[in-house]
Amino acid sequence: MTGEIVAIIPARGGSQGVPRKNVARVGGIPLVARAVRAAIASGRMDRVVVTTDDAEIAAAATTAGAEIVWRPAEISGHLASSEAALIHALDELAGRGVDVRVLAFLQATSPFIPADALGRACDLVASGEAESAFSARESYEFFWTKADGLAQALGHDASHRPRRQDREPAYVETGAFYVMDAAGFREAQHRFFGRTRIVEVPEATAIEIDTPDELAAARALAPLYGSAEPIDVLAVVTDFDGVHTDDTAGVDEYGEEHVRVSRSDGMGVRLLREAGIPVLILSTERNPVVTARARKLGVEVIQNSRDKRAALEEWAADAGIPLERIAYVGNDINDVEALGAVGWPVAVPGSHPLAAAAARVQLTRRGGHGAVRELAERVLAARATPQEGTR
Repeated sequence: MTGEIVAIIPARGGSQGVPRKNVARVGGIPLVARAVRAAIASGRMDRVVVTTDDAEIAAAATTAGAEIVWRPAEISGHLASSEAALIHALDELAGRGVDVRVLAFLQATSPFIPADALGRACDLVASGEAESAFSARESYEFFWTKADGLAQALGHDASHRPRRQDREPAYVETGAFYVMDAAGFREAQHRFFGRTRIVEVPEATAIEIDTPDELAAARALAPLYGSAEPIDVLAVVTDFDGVHTDDTAGVDEYGEEHVRVSRSDGMGVRLLREAGIPVLILSTERNPVVTARARKLGVEVIQNSRDKRAALEEWAADAGIPLERIAYVGNDINDVEALGAVGWPVAVPGSHPLAAAAARVQLTRRGGHGAVRELAERVLAARATPQEGTR
């Protein structure tokens, strides 16, 4: 059977519960980019497509490896269905000569889409074992509803409370993905048709983001589900205090501050420089120790910066380095905007919660105790690791 397996991710610009939701960052990565990355990581997709009406979403999706289908205004409002966006995208792809045999519909509002489960769903449909398959979590919950203000058991006998091990599980749809035979979907105009199979996903990852509280919860969980992937960048930018140092200082009898740095960090910077990777220290501090340390390391420095993001963007533009190919390491509130500007925001242990929430990578070594060396090793590892793409 011919035809492609294609992931389509609807991601419109307008959102009501969480403004700009599809480009909100979880683990330092825009939600739409997380969905694209999950689709690619499944190893089953011939192409990944994002259908959107928004330039910022399109840019994030393209950077992550997706193609774009521009969605017209009449199916971009909050009343438009996902099915309408999918059918429009299929029509557009057909006009480009793409024969879609299996359609994988992913929702960017699910930040932890298990790539292996998505791959299994694609296999079920591609092999003909099912016409549609979807993600669901196992549940042994007792559901209730209200009737005239009184509690009423839903789907169980309130007078009988069997133990968990004596009950059959139910399954709760997670919304992460739906995989369908494309021709069957066109005919049914709905995501559930024919022989439908459940693909179980872990309950802990079954999160959908529709409210600010759910976004905050996802950000708190992101470090638990991140991988120690190589950091594929063209430049490294670091804060000074709390990154090169342990964020403490000694003061002598003359009022001069003294800080402690790590020799292993110095070797890490040297290895980056020898690999041709520019390093910049960007600090709000006026203390001359910052410039002295940068001179010792042989790297560029910008200090006494009141707006780190603006300084970073100007430096990157002058160097001709795309922001998405820069790693920025920070630890405090004044780093949050700069962390949000780059493709690889990195935080050290003990960072301010806002900085930690903005990070794509959480290092294991503390500032002043090898954090920069750890980052350098992961950046250099990317040079030796082939990067994955679509098949």
